[in-house]
Amino acid sequence: MGFRVGQPNQRRSVLFRVSYLIVVVVCVLPLLPGLLGVIVASLGYIPPLGLHHFSLTGFSQVMQWKGVERSIGLTVATSIASTYLAVLFCFAILQSLFHRPIWKKIETLISPLLAMPHVAFAIGFAFLFSPSGLFFRLLHQLFGVKLVDSYYFSLVQDPYAIGLTLVLALKETPFLLLMSLPIIQQLNIDKLSQVSTSLGYSPKQFWWKVILPQWLPRLRFPLFAVLAYGVSVVDISVIMGPNRPSTFSVLIWQWFNEADLSLMPRAAAGATIIFALTLAMMGLTILIEKVISTSYKSWQFSGRYGLRLPGKSILSTLMLLSIVLFPIMLIWSVAQRWRFPDLLPMHYSLRFWHEEWNNVWPSLSNSVSLAIISATCALILAIIAQEYRLRYKLRIPSYVIVLPILIPQLSVLFGIQIGTLFIASDQFYAWVLWSHTFYAFPYLYLALDGPWKSYDNHYTHTGLSLGKSPIQVFTQVKFPILRTSIFYAWAVGASVSLAQYLPTLMLGSGRIVTITTQAVTLTSGFDRRVTAIFALWQALLPFIFFTIVILLGKAKRPSLTKSSKEFHRHDAIHRKPNRKHSVR
Repeated sequence: MGFRVGQPNQRRSVLFRVSYLIVVVVCVLPLLPGLLGVIVASLGYIPPLGLHHFSLTGFSQVMQWKGVERSIGLTVATSIASTYLAVLFCFAILQSLFHRPIWKKIETLISPLLAMPHVAFAIGFAFLFSPSGLFFRLLHQLFGVKLVDSYYFSLVQDPYAIGLTLVLALKETPFLLLMSLPIIQQLNIDKLSQVSTSLGYSPKQFWWKVILPQWLPRLRFPLFAVLAYGVSVVDISVIMGPNRPSTFSVLIWQWFNEADLSLMPRAAAGATIIFALTLAMMGLTILIEKVISTSYKSWQFSGRYGLRLPGKSILSTLMLLSIVLFPIMLIWSVAQRWRFPDLLPMHYSLRFWHEEWNNVWPSLSNSVSLAIISATCALILAIIAQEYRLRYKLRIPSYVIVLPILIPQLSVLFGIQIGTLFIASDQFYAWVLWSHTFYAFPYLYLALDGPWKSYDNHYTHTGLSLGKSPIQVFTQVKFPILRTSIFYAWAVGASVSLAQYLPTLMLGSGRIVTITTQAVTLTSGFDRRVTAIFALWQALLPFIFFTIVILLGKAKRPSLTKSSKEFHRHDAIHRKPNRKHSVR
């Protein structure tokens, strides 16, 4: 992208570089004090708490905790199992449905599936599969299975974390599908299919032997993000995971909330261990990828192994679950009396909606304000980062920008929490707002990456050649073309903000309540009706944001301004080829 020569151009260049520096300071550099803070704290050095000497006491306290080995084992098993189960689900859907007439609808359905927050999905899943949930009510009505018998098949807080693994796998499948869309487009499926067919491969063998070895390596960073989330997840583990013992992330969270601050190095040591576990499992992921795609590849041309996976059934199950959870939560929120094994409540009432509204409204207003402000800030920063990437070679690599979603939240936030003790520790709302922006930014950057790469920069060069400033070209030419993608990215950022649990609690010190923090708290033995109200709101808010941006995207665009008409006339005079103006 070029600039006009002169003093104004130099000022704009300096201002643009300063803007990018703000992006780096706000969204990248905090990783350093975050990781450094947790490591130093794990070694017993926390001056604000009166701890001035380095030691390994924190690590020894972790290892002496009864049952810690099982907790670590549960964390490792659930994160690896859920990650590769999500990979299998995603691959099955691609194998079964790609290039079929229904595929366009699937691409459209990915957004609402992603919009359902993890916490709301987990609470609805618990309402469905708990010992007194709707699933076992149906079993009792159809087959006469009693509650005592069905208890042993409960997927909620089961000792082997099967339910937790399923929830994580099902919720990460749409994310991997979304990340797979540009990968599949790059692989040129049509030509590869023709070549493989000419070599005698069947369609199912083609997907296993040709597509899988090329698709899996390109999915590495999304897999890292899924794995890091599974290792450090606390909210879903509290709802679905076992509690005797709990997963390692929940155990660290309990240590962090200890009243005795002298035990803080133990929590920091746990966060450091979970960071090391994540790095080790990422290395294992790379090893598995290398084994499948390069090291032992004789299976790719052996002429065997072409299993067809039930991708259509997997997608149908995921969609059915996402749809069914809404009415279940709605019924629970208005159920006055619902005895087991009745399929429906005996009496309905809006009493809990009226009684809890004074508690719902502060959480709702905080959630919406944080989502709108943080998503807007993250969107501006992501646009600056994308524009800077186009203009300058010296920039932060993309893999560094997305590090916040590749590193366990517990590890980074613990270090940042220690850092806030030194500067403005009482500015709780500001810290929470920054943390939501910090975690929303990588998702917005990824959401804008494809549209920015697909945009034809010839339009920008033409606008600049007509004497327009870069800002005018962006607002009058580039933004109208990429408007839908920008709105969609903003909705993604708002959804990420709404789902933040640990950042809100840790940096808000419990003083900033949101729908998510309240919903997770209420799952610990509180009334299901009240829990359902908060979970329902948490599920509805992202859909409201996505609905708004879809309507804005479909709204009639304003007529061309004078400068836009000049731009199009200039393009016609030079007889430039007609390019695609829209991106997915």
